[in-house]
This record gives sequence, C-alpha cells and structure tokens, in this order.
Amino acid sequence: MRLLCLSNGHGEDGIAVQILQALQQQTLAAGAPPLDIAVLPLVGEGHPYRQAGFTPIGPTQTLPSGGFIYMDGQQLAQDLRGGLVKLTGQQMAALRAWVKQGQKRGFVLAVGDIVPLALAWWSRLPYGFVGTAKSEYYLRDEVGLLPRSTRREQMEGWSGSVYLPWERWLMGRSRCRGVFPRDGLTTEILQQTAPKIKAWNLGNPMMDALGDPDLPSLEGSPWQNCLRVLLLPGSRPPEAYRNWQRLIQGVDSITETYGGRRILFLGAISPGLELDPLREILSRYGWRSLEAEADPLVPGSYNFHRFNGTVQLSQEAYVPYVYWSDVAIAMAGTATEQFAGLGKPIVSLMGEGPQFTPAFAEAQTRLLGAAVTLVRSPGEVGPTLQRLLADPDRLQLIAQTGYQRMGSPGAAPRIAEKLRQLMAP
Repeated sequence: MRLLCLSNGHGEDGIAVQILQALQQQTLAAGAPPLDIAVLPLVGEGHPYRQAGFTPIGPTQTLPSGGFIYMDGQQLAQDLRGGLVKLTGQQMAALRAWVKQGQKRGFVLAVGDIVPLALAWWSRLPYGFVGTAKSEYYLRDEVGLLPRSTRREQMEGWSGSVYLPWERWLMGRSRCRGVFPRDGLTTEILQQTAPKIKAWNLGNPMMDALGDPDLPSLEGSPWQNCLRVLLLPGSRPPEAYRNWQRLIQGVDSITETYGGRRILFLGAISPGLELDPLREILSRYGWRSLEAEADPLVPGSYNFHRFNGTVQLSQEAYVPYVYWSDVAIAMAGTATEQFAGLGKPIVSLMGEGPQFTPAFAEAQTRLLGAAVTLVRSPGEVGPTLQRLLADPDRLQLIAQTGYQRMGSPGAAPRIAEKLRQLMAP
C-alpha cells in the first residue's frame, strides 16, 4: 500500500511521524507487506521527518511567516516575495507526480489544517485527516459558548462549529475515509453539524511525542530542590529569536521575584534554530557562560549563570526538560500544548508574530483554559508565577484542565490502527 503524508508545520510534522511510525510497527507485527510511505512537509524544512528517516518527495523552504495560520496581509506579502507561489506550485507538482507513479493507487493522510486537507482532496485519492489546528474549545467549553467581547470574536462560530462550511465539505466527501479531531468536544460538534463526516475521537497524538522516558533521577543532584522553569521560544526563525529576548526579560523578572531561591531555566531549543543568536542575547543581558563546567543534567548543553539563576540550552533534551520542569514560560504552539497536557502551569507572553501574535496567544488561552495564564509584559512573569505556585486550588484546576483538553498518550497507535482498516482494499 502506498501512503503519502502531507503536513504544514513543525508540530504537525512531529505528529505525522508518530502516526507513521505506529503504522510501520503495526504493519510489521501483522506480517503484512511493508507500507510504501512518502512525506511532503508543506511548511518549513521538515526536520522531524528527516530525523525519523523520511525524505520529502518535494522541495521544502522556510518562508517569512513560518506558516499559514494567523497571517495578516503584510505577512502574506512577505511570503509571496519569498517564493510562496513557486514553492506551492512545486509541491503540487510533486504530489501530482507521486499520484501518477502509483497509477492513481494509494492513500493520502493530511495532518494540520485546511491546506493539507484541500491538497489531499485535490489528489483525487482516498484520504484521511488529522485535525490539529482547530478545537471547539476555542469557542466553547462543556458548559456552553465562551463570552466574546468584540463583534469579530462573536462571529467566529457563525456556522455552528469551529470548522467552517468549506472545511466540513472537504471532510464530508466520500473519498475522505476518516477524520480524527484533536479532542472529544470537537468530534461531538462535528458529528452534530455534519453527520456525513466519519469522525472518530481517538485522542490527541501531540502527547505521544513525549513518550514515557526513562529519565535520570534528580535526587542528590544540585537541581533537586530548586525551581525548574522551562523556556519555550517556538521553532520558527526569525520570530523565535525575538521571542527568546522577551523570555530572558521574563527570566530576569523571576530571578528578582525569587531572590533567595536557586532557579534552573531549561531552554528547549528547536534543531531548526541557531544557538549563537540565543547565546548573544543571554550575554547582552548579563548572563555569564559556564560552558566549561560539568553539567549534571544534559551533556553537551550550554550553561549560563546570573545571580540566583542558571540557564541551560539544549537542542536534544526537549522531552526530559518538559518532564523535569515545574512550570513553563512559553511563546510556542505545540510545545505549550504538550506541557499543558502534563498538568503543569504555563505563563504565556504575547509576541510580535508572525505566529505568536496577541491574537494567537489569546486563542491559545481559550484552547487550554486554566492551564495557561497570559501576561502582556515580561515584568509580569515573576509576580504571576509566584501567585500561581502559592495557590494549590488553582494548581489543581490547571492539572485537571490540561489532562482533559489534551488527553492521555496512545492516540497515534489508535489512529494508525483505524487508518490500516480504512486503507484496506
């Protein structure tokens, strides 16, 4: 069986990899012929695919906006100047060539939003859709619609669902064999508003990427009793470098607030970013390099010290950093949601975009509910964090909300098993 996976974003690529690897393992265990898997990341360079051994069948390129969601006219114009039209044409040609090579036999899996979904429909092949970008929690919770202050916000749910009519049309075609929304509430509303859509609530594969790691114990280490704070600047340059500067300003607010306590800041840096700009920003804010000293947590990391704080940077320790951290200061998409799914508190800072704009940050707060506390300026981070950690009732609500909205691990194998059934002749 031939399978092509389309996705549009770093986080979406990672989710796709989880599902594809589960498919490979299940196919092998069943003694069936191996799948002929191809991938086409539509946004960015597709690092998660390449790290997992999948080579894209078409060109990849990082455009100025870093993606399609929350783009305004200026960002779209920058992408057009950066080669968006040419890149899209080349990717559509690669998709068309893949379809022809199999004499129109195969299956397309779209992961992300309407862009890969529309291309999957355009392929004229059977397809499935893993919807990572939209959730009914943007509009409502289990009780009812959320209060909205502006006319634009009130109009967001005009069609009765977070998914717009043309998106539901694409999901309701006979060639769309299955839709996998990111949570149970979204599945329920889709089934109510568009009965033709074959939607299954099998969980959110975002949590599978964290796995169940066998982490070294911090017991007896210098970091056992300190406050551990995860720093998430996002994965898309050059925005992530601007985000990092705001995060370091927030770090200064935390060290001032907790002047008598040792704090470890764990910078989880995407492999697609350069470390030199991040180190330069640390140096500019007075952080002294400790790169020559032994590191008790992650070999090969970069360490900096200032006052009562230590900042550690690594591009290879995302998963342990997530588990080791008590709280996150975040300006990211998927990584923020994964941290919320562990039931831990997040303080989110507004950025300039193109991804992490005030609108994006506000929408993410609706998506994750009590799990995220949004602040407007870095100086608010320390006092906000102090209030959160001193409120056990709030921390319990944060944990419950994160578990409920992100779900438990194991979604990727469940989706893979359903896909195997849907792809069968």
